Amino acid sequence: MSTMTYTPVTPEAYLVRERAAAYKSEYWDGEIVAMSGVPAPHDLITGNIFVALHAALRGRGCRLHTSDMRVQFDASQKTVYPDVTVVCGEWRYLDGRQDVLLNPTFVVEVLSPSTERHDRGKKKDGYRLIPSLREYLFVVQKEPRVELYRREADGGWSCTVYQRMEDEVRLESLGCTLPLAEIYQDVLPPQGRGA
Repeated sequence: MSTMTYTPVTPEAYLVRERAAAYKSEYWDGEIVAMSGVPAPHDLITGNIFVALHAALRGRGCRLHTSDMRVQFDASQKTVYPDVTVVCGEWRYLDGRQDVLLNPTFVVEVLSPSTERHDRGKKKDGYRLIPSLREYLFVVQKEPRVELYRREADGGWSCTVYQRMEDEVRLESLGCTLPLAEIYQDVLPPQGRGA
């Protein structure tokens, strides 16, 4: 009887493979994890956040990235694709290809039923290892619920939850706000009115 053995993939081998791949995969401690497509609400929320941040940050020295930008943390043992990534000030990439960001200021994860456990667990823990990261946002698709996690002066993290469509998420790291009405535009009906 033969047994299968698992041979971890090196970060370098992952990156060579990923740069040539037709489909996106994340990298976790030697393992390549395939990513699936997203439903319309996820895509709309991501686009709404990107458009709102792009308008708010224009001319302020920040660079926005879509879900095609890789972010690396934990000494290259993890590489992920946040839904939206912002870096303000100097940006640092892994190499001259500029497709692996090392120093995000802010990231967004739109939660899906298939990924929420991973996003709230390993991915959240990984984001907290990035010294440059000041805030990250978790956005629920099916109801107005946005969770803002902020690094405090003592290095700990606080969480503020927004659940009303009239709420505005104050992003201290970016010096702007994100209204829930804009985040959920064309996804959820405005509160107080029928669908």
